[in-house]
Amino acid sequence: MNHVKNHYCLEFETRHGKVLVEGPVPSTRLASYTLHEDLKAFRPSHQQHEALIEIAKLEEGRIIVIRQDETVVGYVTYLYPDPLERWAEDRIPNMIELGAIEVIPAFRGTGAGKKLLEVSFMDDTMEDYLVITTEYYWHWDLKGTGLTVWDYRNMMERMMTSAKFEYYATDDPEITSHPANCLMGRVGARVDTDTLERFDKLRFRNRFMY
Repeated sequence: MNHVKNHYCLEFETRHGKVLVEGPVPSTRLASYTLHEDLKAFRPSHQQHEALIEIAKLEEGRIIVIRQDETVVGYVTYLYPDPLERWAEDRIPNMIELGAIEVIPAFRGTGAGKKLLEVSFMDDTMEDYLVITTEYYWHWDLKGTGLTVWDYRNMMERMMTSAKFEYYATDDPEITSHPANCLMGRVGARVDTDTLERFDKLRFRNRFMY
């Protein structure tokens, strides 16, 4: 798989001033930025910064960021699925996972998440990919946002469908463990039927549910 990484960017105004959305960002440039201390949904911000730099070094890894000057206030990651997950059992060359999307609380409600996705898919190369994402309610900042599980789910749905992600059924036990969890995917324009058939086999272990 040819993982071409052309660089794209756009500026937009928020109530906190102008920000730049750009990517994929090379690891060296990412290392020169500061990650905002509130980007801590998955691990402390300094550890998250290190993790993003490592992802950016991967052949398939893609990091899109929102930054204000040299401070990253949001990001989204794309890489091959975690080897421990079901989705990695068949290493489909052109299937990557939107692994994490995070924006600091101050920038929520500004459309920042949608802008991250918009820049992600400006690159025509992404039309060669099936991009999947797994949404688990225990990763959501329900306390910080004050939203219910279902309000948060609806917010995520609006954001993901803005980039042409759709729901996919699955019998994966982590996803079926709560009705708010879900599997979504974006099928690029040049994704072939073989890729989709292999994805279907990963989605269902219990064939009667297919």
